[in-house]
This record gives sequence, structure tokens and C-alpha cells, in this order.
Amino acid sequence: MATPPALENVPPVNQRPTKADLLAAADTTLPDVIAPGLAVLFCGINPGLYTAAVGHHFGRPGNRFWPTLHAAGFTPRLFHPAEQRELLGLGYGITNVVRRASAAADELSDAELVAGGKRLRTKVRKYAPRFLAVLGVGAYRVAFGKPKAGIGLQDEVIGRTRVWVLPNPSGLNAHYQAASLAKVFAELFTASRAAGSPNP
Repeated sequence: MATPPALENVPPVNQRPTKADLLAAADTTLPDVIAPGLAVLFCGINPGLYTAAVGHHFGRPGNRFWPTLHAAGFTPRLFHPAEQRELLGLGYGITNVVRRASAAADELSDAELVAGGKRLRTKVRKYAPRFLAVLGVGAYRVAFGKPKAGIGLQDEVIGRTRVWVLPNPSGLNAHYQAASLAKVFAELFTASRAAGSPNP
């Protein structure tokens, strides 16, 4: 399958994308925020149209990823999505199971998720983070062929990387309010600290 195009001419940080920007973002990709030996590589399902249009992971207002990272202890302050590369200095990164942007994750086929899981395993073996944190239990179950998986540390290990599943931080995920979302993210933060500093 051909690689989706990367979006060009993203709007300025404080400018909301127009309807045309959102339409143009469909099926585009967003570069990973990644480096070798991270403490945690966070993995979204796929970029939404707003996120792809602004060019920053979890960029849609109302997505709780950035506030949750701060509340759970991963970041010393609340980061703006445009500051995503600041995560690398803290030992964290961001990728996605499926690269192409869509209006909603339910537009993805099971075949796309399975193919994305295979690419993700290859990427994890290359970059060797201590933890891979997949944000969305449903996507993890399909992509990794683990239909009974739940939230938390998984039995699966990819090379030296342990796998952890977290809830999707989308504002649409009504199963987790802000406090409970921060609590489960904080469990990973504690485990990552206990595992030591990022790999050299």
C-alpha cells in the first residue's frame, strides 16, 4: 500500500484549521516524535483530522492527552501540542498504530490495525523504548491479536520493550473522567520511573 502523503502548509499554532484544512488532512500522515531508548513511547490509534491539520499529535482542543500527561507526572507543566518535541528531552515519544489521518478511529478497518500493529512492532524493536503505551484497548486488541486484553501492563514483550495499555484520552471516551484517566496514566509513570532512566 502506498505511503500516505504528509500534510503541507499547516496553519499557525494559534489558528484553528478551516473546514478546507480538515478535508485536506484526510489520509495524510504526521511524523513520529521518537528517538532511541525512550522511557515510554506513547502510541495513539491514528491522527484525527484536526491533529493532522495542525501538525501536532493530540492537537484537537478537548483531547485530554496533554493535561493527563501533566496530571500523571510525566511533564513538569501542561505542554501545548506544538511543544511535542519537548517530550524527547524527558524520555518520551509519540507514534500511532495507523499512520493515516481520519475523521474518527472507527473508520479504520481491522486489516489496517493489524498491519499497523506489525509496523509498530518493527518500530519498537528498532527504537527499543522501555515501555510502549498503546492508548486504546480496543485498537490494541485488534492490532496485536489480543481479544481479552485489558488496561495496564500486558504479558507481551517486544524485544526489550514492555507493553502497557492505557485508555484513549479522547474527550469522547466517557468511561474515564479526568481524575481516573490521570490515575491510570500515573501507574505507568510510576512503573517507568521504577524501571530506571531511559536506555542509553
